[in-house]
Amino acid sequence: MGNNIINKDLEELIKEDTGSLRDPKKFDKALIILVSVCWVLFQFGLLTFIVLDSARVRAIHLAFAIILAYLNMPFLKRRNIRGFFSFLSARDRVPLFDYFFIIVGFYSVMYTVFNFKELSERAGSPTSTDIIVGTIAIITILEATRRVIGIAMPIIVGLFCFYVFFGEMMPDFMALKSVSVVKFMNQIYLSTEGIFGIPLGVSAGVVFYFVLLGAMLDKAGAGKFFIDLALSVFGKYKGGPAKASIVSSGLTGLVSGSSIANVVTTGTFTIPLMKKVGYPAKKAAATEVAASIDGQIMPPVMGAAAFIIGEYVGVPYIEVIKAAAIPAFTSYFALFFVSHLEASKLGMKGLPPEDVPNFFQTLKSGLIYLLPIFILLYELVILRHSPEMSAFRAILFLVVIMLAKNIYNAHNNGKNYIDGLKNFFKDLIDGFVVGSKNMVSVSLACASAGIIVGIVTLGVGGMLTQIVETVSNGNIYILVVVTAFASLILGMGLPTTATYIVMASLIAPVIVELGGNYGFMIPIMAAHLFCFYFGMLADDTPPVGLGSYAAAALAGSNPIETGLQGFIYHLRTFIIPFMFVFNPELILHGINSWPYALFIFVMSVLGGFAFASLLQGWFLVKNKWYEIPLFLSASLLLFNPKIGIYVFNLDTSYKYHMYGLGLLIFASIYVMQKFRQKTL
Repeated sequence: MGNNIINKDLEELIKEDTGSLRDPKKFDKALIILVSVCWVLFQFGLLTFIVLDSARVRAIHLAFAIILAYLNMPFLKRRNIRGFFSFLSARDRVPLFDYFFIIVGFYSVMYTVFNFKELSERAGSPTSTDIIVGTIAIITILEATRRVIGIAMPIIVGLFCFYVFFGEMMPDFMALKSVSVVKFMNQIYLSTEGIFGIPLGVSAGVVFYFVLLGAMLDKAGAGKFFIDLALSVFGKYKGGPAKASIVSSGLTGLVSGSSIANVVTTGTFTIPLMKKVGYPAKKAAATEVAASIDGQIMPPVMGAAAFIIGEYVGVPYIEVIKAAAIPAFTSYFALFFVSHLEASKLGMKGLPPEDVPNFFQTLKSGLIYLLPIFILLYELVILRHSPEMSAFRAILFLVVIMLAKNIYNAHNNGKNYIDGLKNFFKDLIDGFVVGSKNMVSVSLACASAGIIVGIVTLGVGGMLTQIVETVSNGNIYILVVVTAFASLILGMGLPTTATYIVMASLIAPVIVELGGNYGFMIPIMAAHLFCFYFGMLADDTPPVGLGSYAAAALAGSNPIETGLQGFIYHLRTFIIPFMFVFNPELILHGINSWPYALFIFVMSVLGGFAFASLLQGWFLVKNKWYEIPLFLSASLLLFNPKIGIYVFNLDTSYKYHMYGLGLLIFASIYVMQKFRQKTL
């Protein structure tokens, strides 16, 4: 009975996280499938035979998202509403109330498509009809966003709207010349600077194909293969299940658009195994949460925000991958080391041989799942094709694999090929539906965040720059701390993509400008990645982190304690953005030498190890109090040798000396603890 309750709670969390609470019957279900498949076919058409300008593409993309949002999510998430108002929380059907929203939302968003020529001819002079329809569009978008993402985003958008309309009523230091309704609507609704701006363009142009590829890989069975493959490699070693969890979660991040779904997919297998070898329940759950959430920063896919970074910074996506590589792998290596330290502290061993899958058999059985990923990487890195075309070709290759696999399985099971084809089409359509549902939250987050971006360009941005500069007193260190804290607070109620867009629009330019004013040449890429990282880390920040609730349900631990433990594990990632803001070499800014890039990576990983040892209070044995400043010094010097140069008042030619000093300190701790270990 208890397990059934846990499973229902997990299922509820996943449905809520992916914006798909309803499970309607017959016509409504068929409509959801039809809309999902049409959305996929439209996106495929954009890369093959459909030729449309970006504004209309974005509007049609958003229209699909709005339809699915109102079909899949009830007005209220509570189940126990009875009587006349029960339709507000109906999950087994789509009430007429929501069909009204679908029709109104669809028309108001598609109004710019239906009247494209007329609107172009009177650009900048919206009529009263334009303003009314635009207002309805904003309301229906925000309501869909509230249902799928939560109340936080609409509230934030509402506050920005209030500020831009009533700025003159604010105190002097916040006062802003109010904007007219005509100017507001022209910017937010009738141009590509608001709702239909860059974020929604990236959602329609790039993100959709990667999310769909992930959904189809998962449907094909890649998630289970990644878990088994990681267990076959690491399961037999000390704390093996935790290490396998970290690796498999990183790989599953390629195929999962949701950190909660990632937790459940891998955690269902790895959390019980971690507990089996001696991990306490909360630490097993926290390890899974930390690993699953960090899947968003792992190249080559990363999160939806990574594609938007490329657009905002104005660089190809391959440059975003290059910049994100060392911080992401450093974070994962450090978490891997944390799991080893935990296993050492608790005296754990690996799994018994009978519980460890055979590596070669596992690899052989699931090699086909790696082929689409290899195709994706080959297209992205070697051929340098666009991200959307690379993902599209990987999807087509995966479709062929799914067809061959289903026909092969039908033949092996003594069935005819027609059965194999039926299973193939079922899996294909299921993949299309799941991929489309996963895209709804991304599309709505981008559209809603686009409203904020549009408002910022109406003059709010300059005012906010002054406010932030006043609050930080012109101190770049205070500014980055305030930015990190604001991102964490904002991210508690928003998905990573929305948090990043808001913070990048408001703060990233300020970080660069203030840094330049005080002698810190901070690259724009570093500022954007900083906002991205802390938006992602908010997913595991108590008390909101939903991933912790999902993992705690699987582990049978307390959700708050699990969240706090996961937060502690995530502290090893918190330090990384602060380091690359002030040491751009960590994001390979201006570096084109592979040997030097590898050197920086090794130093960064060792810095991560030193910081992880500091946090865990353990290296080879339990740390002594006087080793704490040594670990901190080693970590800071290995991450950023400029700190040593500044402290000792040296010139930049002593950079390698500072790396050497960091290594020497770390090595001295090792020798001391090795000696102490022998005496125990």
